[in-house]
Amino acid sequence: MAERDTRRIARERMGEPHIRGRRISVRQVYALVEERGEDPETVADRYDLDIADVYHALAYYHDHPAEMRTVARERDDAMVSLRERIDRPTGVDPDADRDE
Repeated sequence: MAERDTRRIARERMGEPHIRGRRISVRQVYALVEERGEDPETVADRYDLDIADVYHALAYYHDHPAEMRTVARERDDAMVSLRERIDRPTGVDPDADRDE
């Protein structure tokens, strides 16, 4: 498979691939467009991106599935670790349904 142009994608910020010069990650763009069904043009407008940035992020996500799985796993592990370190009063469960 030919390596796609990744000049619009950077890795030096936030520990995961993101749009160069921006704080929006490849995974965020993927979630907005492919999981939430947002129109790519809407995402570009909302985050002041070129439409090409959105499509490059989506292409990067699909061209690097192992990296994206690793990033997702690392983020999930970090969230679990953070939740374990939070000092909560006894009996407080942040995941409990508030209506009960």
